[in-house]
Amino acid sequence: MRPALLIAAALLCGGLYPAHAAERPIVVELFTSQSCSSCPPAEALIGRLAHEPAGTRGDVLPLAFHVTYWNHLDWRDPYALPAATARQEAYAARLGGPTYTPQAVIDGQVGLVGSDEAGLRAAIARARQAGPGIPVTLARDGEQVVAQIGEGAGTGGSAGRVLLVGYDPSHTTRVLRGENAGRTIEQANIVRSVRDLGRWSGSAATFASTRPEGEAAALLLQSDDGRILGAARVAPASAGAVREAVR
Repeated sequence: MRPALLIAAALLCGGLYPAHAAERPIVVELFTSQSCSSCPPAEALIGRLAHEPAGTRGDVLPLAFHVTYWNHLDWRDPYALPAATARQEAYAARLGGPTYTPQAVIDGQVGLVGSDEAGLRAAIARARQAGPGIPVTLARDGEQVVAQIGEGAGTGGSAGRVLLVGYDPSHTTRVLRGENAGRTIEQANIVRSVRDLGRWSGSAATFASTRPEGEAAALLLQSDDGRILGAARVAPASAGAVREAVR
């Protein structure tokens, strides 16, 4: 039996702990930096979204991507990732317009100012009208994570990439220099790593990988035109306290 089939069999036997198989979350990506004085309100909004129960309005998966292009100033964001900068540049090319912070991108399709709560929630509501998307699950198996992707028939998205995102649910940072000098910033769902697991061709598939950097993990199924077709997450292995960073 091939390794992928063995993994799938293990999932069916209950040896793994998959993400809750509910209606897929709407993905909100915030591009931000600790060196940006306009970003804390957007980060506070991401924190509220991260802690809201799914309820009748459905689920939201907010992810904070800390870009690198602010690091030339007097403060270096400890969570800045080249992959975050590259991802935002790809969205700029696809959606039009410059890169800026704070910018929120909803389900890979709509970009707006990340602190615009009314606009962001309206975009989330519109994204829900697109339907449930592709069935996606993510599970932890020891030091591995396993993703299962369903078939894409009738979704309008026949191909895409499977992205594994590692993130930390919460950090508190006392900023000592730069535009936010003297501020203590609470930040949620900080992306620590982005890993491309491979191409999805539209057929049901299983992907396995070592656990990503970060306390929690999310899976994004993104079509070639940028739309998020499916998403899932697994919580941290154990609930940890909010950590404080001083740089």
